[in-house]
Amino acid sequence: MLPPRIVRRIILAPLVIVVTVLVLVTLPLWLLVTFGASLRLPPPQRRGLRFVWFGAAWLTLESAVLIACLGLWLSGAFGRARRQERHYALIRWFLSKVYAVAVRIFRLTLVVEEPPPTPQERAARLSRPVVVLSRHAGPGDSFLLIYLLLSRYERRPRIVMKAALQYDPSLDVVVNRLPNAFVPRRSGRERVVAEIRRLATTMDDHDALVIFPEGGNFTPRRRRLAIRRLEEKGLAEEAERARGMDHLLPPRPNGAIAAITACPEADVIFVAHTGLDDLVTIGDVWRRLPYAARITAKWWRVPAAEVPRDRESQVRWLYSHWEEIDAWITAQRSTRDGETPPDRGTARDQEAPPDQEVVPDQGEGAPGGR
Repeated sequence: MLPPRIVRRIILAPLVIVVTVLVLVTLPLWLLVTFGASLRLPPPQRRGLRFVWFGAAWLTLESAVLIACLGLWLSGAFGRARRQERHYALIRWFLSKVYAVAVRIFRLTLVVEEPPPTPQERAARLSRPVVVLSRHAGPGDSFLLIYLLLSRYERRPRIVMKAALQYDPSLDVVVNRLPNAFVPRRSGRERVVAEIRRLATTMDDHDALVIFPEGGNFTPRRRRLAIRRLEEKGLAEEAERARGMDHLLPPRPNGAIAAITACPEADVIFVAHTGLDDLVTIGDVWRRLPYAARITAKWWRVPAAEVPRDRESQVRWLYSHWEEIDAWITAQRSTRDGETPPDRGTARDQEAPPDQEVVPDQGEGAPGGR
């Protein structure tokens, strides 16, 4: 069970700072031990030094955020809007530093394919809120997405997260001071959808509500179970379309539909990415992290006027875009492996839903099941 907030503030937060000081003081010893241990491993597995450096950098940045949050709390004589602006700036600073460290230590390369910068696209980036629907894969996808929204696109992200993430003190403090939501693991889908609806209702032109419709990372077992659940619910069409997707779990529509309904003026952004998809657990990262990490992402916008408003059309539309993401991932992996991607076309080429149907869903542990 998650400790009460007061316990987390007076125990967990100071503990992070204490651990950081101890790690920094003993860092030469950690590096020496890790280097000696790595000599017994084959070269591809000599990742210990990189992980020690990254861990020390992460702890240092976490402690800096906690100290800054304490300073903002003590000087809290400013309005709510100004207070939120400073906390968003703090998150932007933290994620930009983490990204810079990852680039330096793990040789991370991030390539993003964007829509052409037409006058309409440039205007849309500044004139209305957005609902962001992203695939869920790998441990760092959420951080990278939030980093891009804050730093490159100057958006204020909102997200529904698992309550257990509040064990991370800096995340606990900062996120709880901004329009976000933590939900207990056993709270049920209705609670998650209600929180999404609440966050979407109050968005303005600078906000972005982030949802991961799959509800978790892809694994073959989860894919089989998700298809079976669709079949048991009598959703034969959705089950058949899910079987045609090789890299994604079928999207859960309730959260996305709730967001679109609560904020009908919002555009919908779809985000596809690939590169470190197979690195799901800590063990995967330790064993298989490449010497030079590369992530490729692509996003496209669906204007609010083109988003369908009846549920059945929305569900079909969401599956169409999810099929497009799956086809894009297949093409990216084929190109990376030196193969010619199959000429399957995009989901829009294969199926043109009537009345330009559109739909999204939900995030990490925030399902939107049907």
